[in-house]
Amino acid sequence: MSADRETSQDMTNSDITLLLAEATDDVEIGIAPYEAVIRGGRRRKARRWAVAAVTALVIAGSSATLAVAGLPGGGGTVTPPATRAPATTRADLFAPQRTTLATGIEDGKEWRVVIDVWAAPWTEDQAAGQLAAMGEAGDVPSGVTKATELIGKSSYVTFLSNGDGDDRGERRGVYEDAFEETDDPMRGTDVESATIPFRTTDEHVQRLVVGMVGKDAEQVTCTWRNGTRTKVDRPAENTDVSTDRPTIRTAEGSPVDWFVCLAPKGTEYQAADVTATGR
Repeated sequence: MSADRETSQDMTNSDITLLLAEATDDVEIGIAPYEAVIRGGRRRKARRWAVAAVTALVIAGSSATLAVAGLPGGGGTVTPPATRAPATTRADLFAPQRTTLATGIEDGKEWRVVIDVWAAPWTEDQAAGQLAAMGEAGDVPSGVTKATELIGKSSYVTFLSNGDGDDRGERRGVYEDAFEETDDPMRGTDVESATIPFRTTDEHVQRLVVGMVGKDAEQVTCTWRNGTRTKVDRPAENTDVSTDRPTIRTAEGSPVDWFVCLAPKGTEYQAADVTATGR
């Protein structure tokens, strides 16, 4: 890197992109600490990278087979789309679009579930800059080994954290993937969800559920092994609902909607189903 570039106050966009690309050399690529268990399949043509920090991934809604790339038994392959410029103005490529999906308090401790969505880069320079920014934010998707793997994909990362959600050391990933223009849309009873233990220090049962549904899903029912259920409804249009109330929510940058369920103490996840549709 030249001294002129370091001291210049009039850096060009290409200079900034190059700096970000150089920064990717310092990005630490993580690996998923848990192995995913696939229980069903429906719509995704292939999962782009490994499921992060998840012990159960459930996909329901049709009899289609899920092609899994990077997971046990997976044989799917993905060909990145041709590099092209975006057709319309897109979100900032170098900062995540963050949405809080749920918050709560258990045993006096605050918790929250957050999703970061990264807009799709379309050039190698954009992808290199985004990978560097992901590294700084702690959002590098597991399984991504080079920046070009991000091209044409809108990456997302969901995680459980303490109340403030800013301490990277307190995060636990739920799962991650990417949206592509070629993905089949979610509709009707389509649902995809992942579960993890809520408190790693004193429990090993799958209590926390984070999932996605289509825009016409009006209600999701989470069923627990003790026979009880938690119903998550879509709020009325133009209605704001506090994050401490289970609700089907939109997430900035996401083409699908999201829900979070937490099982009562002493039981764990059994199923998550769309139980009402509309629109």
